[in-house]
Amino acid sequence: MIARLTGRVAALEDGSCVLDVNGVGYLVHASTRTLAALPTGEIAVVLIETQVREDAITLYGFADPAEREWFRLLTTVQGVGAKVALNVLSALSPRELVAAIAAGDRAALTRVPGVGARLAVRLLTELHDKAGTMPSGAAFAPALPPPAGPASDALSALLNLGYRRPEAQAAVARVAARLGAGSALDALIRESLRELAS
Repeated sequence: MIARLTGRVAALEDGSCVLDVNGVGYLVHASTRTLAALPTGEIAVVLIETQVREDAITLYGFADPAEREWFRLLTTVQGVGAKVALNVLSALSPRELVAAIAAGDRAALTRVPGVGARLAVRLLTELHDKAGTMPSGAAFAPALPPPAGPASDALSALLNLGYRRPEAQAAVARVAARLGAGSALDALIRESLRELAS
């Protein structure tokens, strides 16, 4: 099995790259995050996950060990093949994935191509207990309780502006704690936006 390749990045394509290792070009499928980290024409080290099937040997590459660990875990979930796992890792970094699972953020997962509502629920259910032990998992606290009153309205406003639920919910919680009970909605939104900008 191939676990790592070191070679010149000969070409970057949509969803894959060609890695030239001593004159042999390896086609390596990867997330957009990994592909963005690879310098065309330069030497790069790519961590590899090899999948052997009856009709093909396919290589999946990762610039980050945490991403490879998440790929391995995601593909253990029924209905998640290599392509969907790479789509998830293209849309969400390991850190964002841990946050989304901890917060039960189904919307973050359903934005991923190939992940419908049913598969998102399965991912959240099956990975909830495992997410905290995965790379980048240690930095996250358990899911925050849902906000109430003006804080709930502030969270809704931030989500409508395009912010992801885990980050928005954490910002609103910090601001609400700082401003205290009875804080005005406009103040909550304004201060939460400042938190997210920083």
